[in-house]
Amino acid sequence: MQAAAGIGRGTQEVPPMKRSLAIAALIAGLAAPAFAATVMVGGQPMYPNKNIVENAVNSADHTTLVAAVKAAGLVDTLEGKGPFTVFAPTNAAFAALPAGTVETLLKPENKPTLVKILTYHVVPGRLTAAELMHKIRAGHGEATLKTVSGGTLTLTMNGPHNIQVKDEKGDVADIIVYDILQSNGVIYSIDHVLLPG
Repeated sequence: MQAAAGIGRGTQEVPPMKRSLAIAALIAGLAAPAFAATVMVGGQPMYPNKNIVENAVNSADHTTLVAAVKAAGLVDTLEGKGPFTVFAPTNAAFAALPAGTVETLLKPENKPTLVKILTYHVVPGRLTAAELMHKIRAGHGEATLKTVSGGTLTLTMNGPHNIQVKDEKGDVADIIVYDILQSNGVIYSIDHVLLPG
């Protein structure tokens, strides 16, 4: 059986049956929904059909964040329908805080402060990187987001593709992994802990 005709060959023709199947496959491919990619974080795949907590617990880079979410009693919230956009500090980001800060925050008596800090990293809605960049461009180089805690985060661009997130104290975090899509939102891995004013 001859192969389908190459470009520029007028002597061979794709058999009608093959042509029909190829066209049907092309149409089906165009009509099929785009499936979210599985992103690797902390050496583990983050599955788009799992929720924020189900994925975060598997990331070796976010064990401190997961411990903090559990101590703050926010597991049920972040497993909820949402959707949420979460700026998730890595273990290294937490380790960069002054000595003893994390241990102090994890104590039961400091739960309100811990909740405020963690919810400061969460924005209502499912904001992809493309949407964040659009907001920054629309704001002439700056976009502000209202967090679940009631605070404000300021987003700017550092180069054509790098988004930076500034907290109310003026400290800046770089996004190091983008668009980690979840069933109930999206996560961005960041290199600094954001602190409310």
